[in-house]
Amino acid sequence: MEPITLEPVDGVEVTTVVDNSSDVLMPDEGLVRRWGPAGTAGEIPVIPTELAEGGKTVDFLRAEHGFSALIEVRAGGRRRRVLFDAGITPDGLIGNLDRLAISPDTFEAVVLSHGHFDHVMGLDGLARRLGPRNLPLLLHPDFWTRRRIVTPGGGAWELPMPSRSGIQDAGFAIIEDRQPSFLLDGVLLVTGEVDRTTEFETGFPIHQAWRGGDWVPDPLIHDDQAVVLHVRDKGLVVLTGCGHSGIVNIVRHAKALTGVGQVYAVMGGFHLTGGIFEKIIPQTVAALAAENPGVLVPAHCTGWKAQHALAAALPGAFRPNAVGSRFAL
Repeated sequence: MEPITLEPVDGVEVTTVVDNSSDVLMPDEGLVRRWGPAGTAGEIPVIPTELAEGGKTVDFLRAEHGFSALIEVRAGGRRRRVLFDAGITPDGLIGNLDRLAISPDTFEAVVLSHGHFDHVMGLDGLARRLGPRNLPLLLHPDFWTRRRIVTPGGGAWELPMPSRSGIQDAGFAIIEDRQPSFLLDGVLLVTGEVDRTTEFETGFPIHQAWRGGDWVPDPLIHDDQAVVLHVRDKGLVVLTGCGHSGIVNIVRHAKALTGVGQVYAVMGGFHLTGGIFEKIIPQTVAALAAENPGVLVPAHCTGWKAQHALAAALPGAFRPNAVGSRFAL
């Protein structure tokens, strides 16, 4: 693979807007600032309510099974913002943006990691707030695929499917690409389809897609893609939504795409929870440890067993995630 040039940036801030966990007592730690009374990322807002003493109470960030992160890039004396994924509920994303005092008017684009509903449905609330404005929305062409999960007992759960017409009518400018693409004048790379190169990351065997009038195996979930940035003198920052491509595959693909060998930060969902994926935790941990990242933030669908294993193997790099956490990279 011929490397493509990813222009280095002066710094990146990644703020977790939607994730599975919330912890207002988690303190600041090094490069991460937390939201809440123990941290300095933001104050807890006070809201009026008839049920509270004195008519006021505090409002807390909401955790939900989903993922969304704000990427703020510092380059050329400017700060520029891109939203990565949108969470699972219509109001979860916009509600947490409000609590964090982040204006969606400042977003230059939205990148969606894949078409599963826990990364998409917050677009509804975002669209209602912004109104039609042709905000670029980057995704893989397989994003629109109809899908289901087949359970071990023989049942099937069809996943809620994103609506192309609904997203278009909401005013987003949809950009589809299987290949790598750039945002922000060449400093933010969307990987496109990820090469599968490890022997152990073989996909989601109970995942199916509707193609040619029938349900067929869809273990690889080809629309799964990640975002990559190159922080000057530090290395690559890799941010993934669910990591269905395999987090090690994604990191190695990012290195091959850019020709940058140093991995600085790996963040997002690594999809190592549940019996199907827990068996590859040892290989995944060993491969990530070999990359020696300075920052490791497993989130969303990583699972507690994998989190504990990663924390034990990379104690200096590991940082627990929670909604409102702001990582200055």
